[in-house]
Amino acid sequence: MSFDGFDDELYWDEHQWEAHLDELEKRSEQLRKFITTDPKGNLPRWITLLRENLDENQAVDAFIEEELLLDEAYFPEDEDDWEDEEDDFDDDDFFFLKDDEIPFFDEDDEDFDAGEDWKFLSDDFTDSDYGSLENLHIYNTAKFLAVDVLKWAESVHEQYHHKTYHDFVGEILKISAKLAGGYSFGFEQDYLGGNIAYNKKAIYCSNNALQLLQKQRKAPYMTPPVYRKLHARLFELRNDIGVYIQELRDRFNYGID
Repeated sequence: MSFDGFDDELYWDEHQWEAHLDELEKRSEQLRKFITTDPKGNLPRWITLLRENLDENQAVDAFIEEELLLDEAYFPEDEDDWEDEEDDFDDDDFFFLKDDEIPFFDEDDEDFDAGEDWKFLSDDFTDSDYGSLENLHIYNTAKFLAVDVLKWAESVHEQYHHKTYHDFVGEILKISAKLAGGYSFGFEQDYLGGNIAYNKKAIYCSNNALQLLQKQRKAPYMTPPVYRKLHARLFELRNDIGVYIQELRDRFNYGID
């Protein structure tokens, strides 16, 4: 696979993928601002979603889905730029299956072991191209944190809705979206660098969120128990993402399947 600015190589590493993603994000910044904010640019997208009568869990899902769709625009549509177009999938089908849409398999069914579909339900295949994002522990941890932060954010009086508060909530939501984006690349050697690059973006968002949280420590709406709980959960999540990134790097560097 080859993109402008990089020589042909067997596999891109995380740094090449990160540079490519950063450049494309810059080109798409105007599109992102247009889609993710109100016409005047006064409201963060997560507030708009909550005002659309979505509950916190639905708002988080909608935010992640929009981020994934925006990220799709960063990649060339020409099929010649991808080695295996037939491996493409629909993000909506992959990331947001509802409970009643998850396939049920009866262990007594003679066809239960046939094909690869059963692996989608198994934790054993989470970190493979046959697994499900819904089984990825750090993604679930990040998503639960995002839902709880939205619930907390709704309790904050509007007079305190300043930039630091808005940015903090936004960074928390982006963590889940970046983890999902990384997972969409899969775990094959040729795309593992992209997986790592996205997870690095998740850890950048975590670090930004920690700094923004610390700035709000003495805010009138931030009680000590709430601050300690948010800080502890975010700090642990940030560290878990770091461990996960190192595991992915080991797979890339040593060809671990």
